[in-house]
Amino acid sequence: MSKFKDALDRGKEARREQEEKVGNEKAEGVDFGAQARAWLNDVVVASLETARADVAGEVAVEMDTAPRRQAKASTPSIRFRIYRKRGTEKEVVGRTFSVNVQLSGQVSVSSPGMVAREVGNIGDRADERFSSLLAELIEDAAKGT
Repeated sequence: MSKFKDALDRGKEARREQEEKVGNEKAEGVDFGAQARAWLNDVVVASLETARADVAGEVAVEMDTAPRRQAKASTPSIRFRIYRKRGTEKEVVGRTFSVNVQLSGQVSVSSPGMVAREVGNIGDRADERFSSLLAELIEDAAKGT
């Protein structure tokens, strides 16, 4: 009987230890909003700043990185605008794009009149998909389309 009782006690103790481990892992988990904002800063803002410097003479790239209404949003986003410059004055017509992070971690770029295009996941720090889409958008703006 004592062997059975010892085994039962060991089982209860193992279960408690397992529950403590799971609880600690959840407590140490990274906040989704913070992780999404970090991805937007590391990938999107860096790519937009690089593009702005590369095409400064022909095309303008403006960013709105902290919309007031989304300062503490659980799914943050960044808006940016691309337009072609003409002479000394910038062209009034431009397109505004939004980079949105869904709760699944997927990141997409959208604009009025454009189907949203997925450009990555916040778990992946590679910026290739966003950079290639940004290059396409800048080319379209330079052509005036």
